[in-house]
Amino acid sequence: MKTVTDQGKEVFEYGNKYWLMLDEKETKRVYPVKEVRVEEMKWRKWADDWLVHLISPNVYRTPREAFASFDYIVREGKFGTVEGFFAKYMGAIAMFFISKRLKKRHNLRDDVRQDLYEAVDEWVKAIGKHRLFMGGNQPNLADLAVYGVLRVMEGLEAFDDMMVHTKIQPWYQRMEEVIQKAEVAV
Repeated sequence: MKTVTDQGKEVFEYGNKYWLMLDEKETKRVYPVKEVRVEEMKWRKWADDWLVHLISPNVYRTPREAFASFDYIVREGKFGTVEGFFAKYMGAIAMFFISKRLKKRHNLRDDVRQDLYEAVDEWVKAIGKHRLFMGGNQPNLADLAVYGVLRVMEGLEAFDDMMVHTKIQPWYQRMEEVIQKAEVAV
């Protein structure tokens, strides 16, 4: 269906994009109570609509961080010498300026790290002290969505700062363990 964004742009939205297509029996097994499904969908949407928009302004926050981010991208991407040079320098400069526009578009604070810290602490608070994951004893799709967004910052200063200045580290480490076990099982 067509909808209009906060910026007045017309976009197509799929009303069921956060619903899993399960038969009735499987739905009852995965979502024993309706609130579990609603909560999962809420946080998946939050990861898409808010958390993901905090990444670029944080990893390209300063020219130094932008260059460090692109240095990492070039190294991990196994670029050739010439391509790597242009990707690193042109990409870093472009993304530094684009991140400033994104900061303004999403109404982020001057210190965008504070928005990131607040968001991940909001996530941890929503999980609560009595659950390991949003999904309880095992991650659900909301856990995977948030993990996927945060994972792209690994190896960068923004990620290290987030681990030090928020309460996300225990949850993130539990997610890493679950994912490593799943990789071994495959």
